[in-house]
Amino acid sequence: MFRIMIVEDDEKIRKIVADTLRKWQYEVMEVSAFEHVLDEFVTGKPHLVLLDVNLPMYDGFYWCQQIRSVSKVPIIFLSSRNQNMDVIMAINMGADDFVQKPFDLGVLVAKVSALLRRNYTYQDENLQITHRQLIFHLSNSSIQYGDQTMELSRNEFIILQTMMRNIGKIVSRDDLMQVLWNDEQFIDDNTLTVNVNRLRRKIALLGLDDFIVTRKGMGYIIE
Repeated sequence: MFRIMIVEDDEKIRKIVADTLRKWQYEVMEVSAFEHVLDEFVTGKPHLVLLDVNLPMYDGFYWCQQIRSVSKVPIIFLSSRNQNMDVIMAINMGADDFVQKPFDLGVLVAKVSALLRRNYTYQDENLQITHRQLIFHLSNSSIQYGDQTMELSRNEFIILQTMMRNIGKIVSRDDLMQVLWNDEQFIDDNTLTVNVNRLRRKIALLGLDDFIVTRKGMGYIIE
């Protein structure tokens, strides 16, 4: 059974979300000691975290960084803040999705289910893909070039896997948003750009420039 950790200081929202997830047969951890979020994460070992931005003591961005320092577990931000900068900051901190309050519980459950399915299904694959001497290890979500290795986030993993399964073909932004988030209407277009640029920087740091090429108005291609 998948375990979901909810870090939300609005008790009413936390209880509603927790009860809904339990109805879908998820195990739920409700965090109320907001000064010990990382400790509860390490102890509870959740498969996914729902994380509010505005929290007592430290905000969600801080706790996202702390969790990312020890784990690549999927993280979804829940927030009443909807500025593009908040979404970009969340993604840059390592979050996988950003859901604005008030939200539809059905949409939230669908996002949770999709993230769990993709994240843990992909991790089970024991394969590698090689192109231009870049080795993409699907088994541990990393890329290798020469003797250098770089770990990928879940979103970077999915983008690169989709691109490398379509070498020589243009992959549209809409297609990438669909495979990442199921329904692109809930995600700002800038979020994809942030993820692609982060992936490009990691590949460039290994020594490969222009590995993913932008085709203006069409999408991206690995040639």
